[in-house]
Amino acid sequence: MRNEMMHRPVVKPELVEFMRNKQKKIQGELGVIEEEAHEAGVPIIPHETVVFLQFFLDQIKPKNILEIGTAIGFSSSLMAQCVGEDGHVTTIDRFDVMIRKAKVTYERLGLTDKVTLLEGQAAEILPTLSGPYDFIFMDSAKSKYIEFLPECLRLLRVGGVLMVDDVFQAGTILDPIEEIPRSQRTIHRKLNQFLETVMTHPDLTSTLLPLGDGVIMITKERELTE
Repeated sequence: MRNEMMHRPVVKPELVEFMRNKQKKIQGELGVIEEEAHEAGVPIIPHETVVFLQFFLDQIKPKNILEIGTAIGFSSSLMAQCVGEDGHVTTIDRFDVMIRKAKVTYERLGLTDKVTLLEGQAAEILPTLSGPYDFIFMDSAKSKYIEFLPECLRLLRVGGVLMVDDVFQAGTILDPIEEIPRSQRTIHRKLNQFLETVMTHPDLTSTLLPLGDGVIMITKERELTE
């Protein structure tokens, strides 16, 4: 089924085309998996986000990464290849079909020792984790971002980065809610609440990036009291 949110660029279409097709491709088997996913219409992070994520992780060199939303295991595999020999990625997903596909991906790439896949509801799993994590990547149900935020910030080390994907709601995030299809209004309302919270919190620093359907990078400046 076509995901409309994947096909509504938030910047000029020709610039999206340039970023997706002109930047360096991933080498090796992971690059093959990326191409297979695109050909099959599997929703993975777009190539401009892939390139940014590789570049950013190479700069901050995280050792302990948490991901919320595994899907087929592509982004967690990408991150696992960026953490070095002593690094590790923990990822959470609740969908059986995706869990099976992710396990195949990790086996295919020889990453079963680098990635821990936790199966179940993130709302139930997050409180059981102790962290701290250097980097957290959240790419799950958009209406849940605001609900997962307190646990993510608890688990993130001071100075660590929380990267949240797909925050522009296919470019409609600023539209009046009356113009949003009723099926999307809960997501619209909760995404706006999430953005307002992280962009105004005195102990967080954030920046928005027009990658894919919008990315926000959040740094925890100090331990939070609320």
